[in-house]
Amino acid sequence: MGIAPEISESTVEERRAYIKGRFPCIADCDMCGLCKGFHGKDAETAYADYIEGTRTFLEVSEDYKRA
Repeated sequence: MGIAPEISESTVEERRAYIKGRFPCIADCDMCGLCKGFHGKDAETAYADYIEGTRTFLEVSEDYKRA
């Protein structure tokens, strides 16, 4: 998938597309478990700060590594 686009060098749409591509929803929660890792949120909601450009991808990712 490559590295996350830098906020200063990308648009909201590009960051949203990156998150959707990196963490695709397969609509089978029992098999995937991705939302569980994001504390019950889908990836787009979990990474909303990154998508909007207020925090970096790594900053948001740290939120989900700890808990």
